[in-house]
Amino acid sequence: MSAASFSLICLPYAGSGAGFYRPWNALRSHGIQVVPLQLPGREELFLDEPYEDVAEAAKALAPKVVDLVGRQAPFGLFGHSLGAVLAYELAREVELLGGTRLSHLFVSGSPGPWDGRAERATGMDDDEFVRRIGEFAGYRHEAFDDPDLRELLLPLLRTDVAMHENYKPASDEPLSVPVTSLRGADDVLVSREQAHGWNASTTGRFTYREVPGSHMYLVDSPQSVLDAVSAELSATEAEPSGTESGTSDTLAG
Repeated sequence: MSAASFSLICLPYAGSGAGFYRPWNALRSHGIQVVPLQLPGREELFLDEPYEDVAEAAKALAPKVVDLVGRQAPFGLFGHSLGAVLAYELAREVELLGGTRLSHLFVSGSPGPWDGRAERATGMDDDEFVRRIGEFAGYRHEAFDDPDLRELLLPLLRTDVAMHENYKPASDEPLSVPVTSLRGADDVLVSREQAHGWNASTTGRFTYREVPGSHMYLVDSPQSVLDAVSAELSATEAEPSGTESGTSDTLAG
């Protein structure tokens, strides 16, 4: 599958919105069109109630994805952390709708869907919650040092984090679409073994790729995501016709 004219629908991580991905289209993208998918409760949808359940969110978002990409052009889904499980459930809903050309699922910074995070932040007081989220992310966002911004941002972040920590897969049935699991090589939150847990999520091709950086590598190096996507699409296109679906393991620096 060539990257030319390929749309990549991007799901936000906890507390973020579509605005995080919008600058990516200015990067060297190998013909990939980045299409951020906005969730309620943030940015221009600030007044809308945020989702509280991953599976319900995916059901609501699937028709919007079809409207965005149509039923003819190939497209993929990308999500990091919370966005990874959102993208996974969304892939299932899109497959159920049928008639689309979903060709790849890219999950990033996430254990497999059956292996939730052991440490939790839900239920902590504000100071402990912010500290724990900083541990998860590997850095503390400067917005939390401004009392007004902190008060504004915490409710959505708490909702997103609870949605992620309470997530259970809607089905044990694997997808048929190829899946690539991306992970920062220095990620201390998600291990290599946990990232490999996505292997069981598909009957199609599975690949694992490491990129330089920690858990939030995509903040400092969004280009690494687009390079990995392009490499995977090229690898899929280069496979001989008639190759059986299976699993493979690749490592990229």
